[in-house]
Formats: sequence, C-alpha cells, structure tokens
Amino acid sequence: MSRPVADIDERGADCGKRLAGLRFAMVTTFYPPYHFGGDGQAIRLLVHALARRGHEVEVIHDVDAWRMQARGAEPAPLTEPPGVSTHALRSGLGGVSCLLTHQTGRPLVHGRHICRILRRGFDVIHFHNISLVGGPGVLSLGQGIKLYTAHEHWLVCPSHVLWRHNREACTGRECLRCVLHYRRPPQLWRWTGLLDRCCRHVDAFCAPSQFCADMHRKFGFPYAMHILPNFLPESDAAAAEQMPPGWQGPERPFFLFVGRLERIKGLQDVIPHFTDGGPAELWIAGEGTYESVLRKAADGRRCVRFLGRQAEPALRWLYRRACAVLAPSICYEVFPMVLLEAFREGTPVIARRLGPYPEIIEQSGGGILFESPAELAGALARLAGDAALRSQLGQAAQHAFRRLWSEEVVLQRYLGLIASIAERRGLNRVLGRMQAAAVR
Repeated sequence: MSRPVADIDERGADCGKRLAGLRFAMVTTFYPPYHFGGDGQAIRLLVHALARRGHEVEVIHDVDAWRMQARGAEPAPLTEPPGVSTHALRSGLGGVSCLLTHQTGRPLVHGRHICRILRRGFDVIHFHNISLVGGPGVLSLGQGIKLYTAHEHWLVCPSHVLWRHNREACTGRECLRCVLHYRRPPQLWRWTGLLDRCCRHVDAFCAPSQFCADMHRKFGFPYAMHILPNFLPESDAAAAEQMPPGWQGPERPFFLFVGRLERIKGLQDVIPHFTDGGPAELWIAGEGTYESVLRKAADGRRCVRFLGRQAEPALRWLYRRACAVLAPSICYEVFPMVLLEAFREGTPVIARRLGPYPEIIEQSGGGILFESPAELAGALARLAGDAALRSQLGQAAQHAFRRLWSEEVVLQRYLGLIASIAERRGLNRVLGRMQAAAVR
C-alpha cells in the first residue's frame, strides 16, 4: 500500500500552545476547501465555534476522495484560526485508496496514518461523513469520548441519500438492485455485521433533525440518536447590506434558489411557474451536473437568472432581498444549511412537504409548504403579492433561528451532551477541562 505523503496540511496560528479546554479530533471525508456540500460547511462552523471557546481541534480529512470526484483545479488553501489544525490525507494511489475503503469498510491505505494522529490523545473524537476516509472501521480507532453525526443516510444507505435506483425517494430496501443502477460495486461488508460491531465503539449518535433520526430507525439502525441541529453564527447586518461589486438592485421581486444544481434538488419543477409576464423572477445561485438541463428548461425566459456559485457576502445580500427562498428537493434532505442562511437574514422559505421541511417549518413558522404544482403556484403568488405576509413569516423565521439554531444555543447542547457522557463514564479530567474553558 502507498503511504500518505502529507501530514498537517494547514495549521492555525499558535496551534502548538496547549489550550485550557478539550482536545477534539474531527474525522470526516470532506472538509473545506476540499468539499462539495453543506456537511463540510457545518463541520467547519463547529470546528471554529469550539476554537473560539478555548478548545483545540484537529481535523482529519481525505483529499483523495475529493480529487476522485472533483472537476477543475485544486482549491486555494483556507486559513484556520488559532487552535485548529488539519491533516489532509493523500496517497499515491488516489481513487484506488477510496475504492479499497468503499469495498472493505476499513481505512486500508490511510489507517496507520490516522492511528498515529489519534494516538496523540484526544478527549473527544467526533466522526462525521466517514464513508471514504475510513468506513465503519475507523470508528474503532483512538480513545476518548466518541460521537458520530449523520450528515447523510450513509449508515443505512449505500448511496447516502435514500434515492432508490437513482430515480425516486426510497420507501423500502432494494439495496443490491439500487447500487447496480448507480453503477457502483456492492459493499459486501454491509451484510457481515461489521457496521454494528464498529458502532459499539461510539458513545452517542447525533442527527441534525428528528426526520433524519426517524429514517435511520425506519431503515433498521438500532442505536438511539440525539437531535443536534446545524447552526450558524449571528448575522452581521451591516455586511448583508453591502451590494456585491458590479451588481444592480433587482428591478422586479424575485425568488431565490441556492444550492447544487442536481436533479434531486427539484428545481425542474419550479422553473415552469415563472414567465416573463409574471409578478416575480427566479434567481438561481449554484452549479452542478444538472445545470444544462435546467438552462434548457428555462430557455427563452428572461425572468430566470442563473447566477453561478456565489460567495457568502453576495448570498447574504440576495437572501435579504428575496421574496422567499425555494427548497423544492424531491429527495430526503437531512437539514439543509440554506434554510438557516435564509432564516438568519429574516427570509421565509417555500419548501416541499417532504423530508425535514415539515418539521422545520412547524418549529419556525417561517415558511409555506407545498406538495402539488397548484400548491406551489399558490405559495409563489401569495408571497410575491403580499409584503405583510413576507414580513410576518420572515420575522418568525429569524426569531426561530435565534431561539433554536444560533451558534450559542446549539453549542450549549453539544457541550452538554459531551458533559453527560463524561459524567456517565466518570471522566473527571474532561469535566475539569470543560469548566476551565467555560471561565476563560
């Protein structure tokens, strides 16, 4: 096997100084800038939030996995804050390393490297998307309190997203036929009991939404899950008011879609509702493999604008001015970060009555659900023409964000879960370090 060629890839300033708080290891396949979706963003937000509270965090992630799926040039490195360092796993085998993990459920290429890092001693090892960084076998490595967050449905679904046969939301297991439709080799370890044996090393499993936990239980996952939602820091209102350079303010009301342009995101069901003579436009921020199909569907409609991928400042400016953010996914989402980004800026959401959206809209009162094309058309018409309703829903969304999904609220729950495990296991040293960090 090829030995990894890099150890610490990026390091925050003053990382070598021992901090007063806990030592965390985050183990994940993808981490910014080597990532594709919201799970990498959510993990980095957690890492930075812990560092701000006096904890030390080391992130182990797999660049081989990113390279196997990425298109284009390697991204520019990101600077991590003090107390944070990252270990970017690379090997001469590239995608073969990922294939071996995918097929055996173990980190055959990077396993020794991961073990060397984890032997440095961590109070908490938090596993995230481990599908290609080590499979279930990585859960047995290292000592300390162990957490696992299900950012996807990988624990119960080889395709991660419960999208059966690459054409429909899954309602029952047909795994072998399904992976063949995806043109992927079956993971025989899923029938050996390896996953269950490795899961016994984990102290607590977490799900970002009740829906996610319920789906894991429905598809046979036997362990209880703690609900630990995604979060965002509070908004900088002044920054959100700055128009991106070169932009012009909208001439007409607009609805906003933010995300990957893939079939499962359901945007193809939205575009037909927008016409040049209608009351509002559709602005689309994102890119993906389905973009050409969506552009063809929107051909000739000047009211549909493709903005490409946008950085955070531009997105915040867009959120603030949109009538609503559209979430029409036809697959089972877990907890989309886009909803929190919209809610933080006081923007309501129109979401399909599927997955976690009913739960989130019920908790927040910050949007409208739809199921049929007629319901979608009605929701678009109501919010395009009723500024008072937009304001009412937006205020409810923003209040719910501060109450349920702000950084301070969720971090208290996160650290409270760790403290409860430490108390149960009699880990007084961990409890002492947590108290020391809390009074810094």
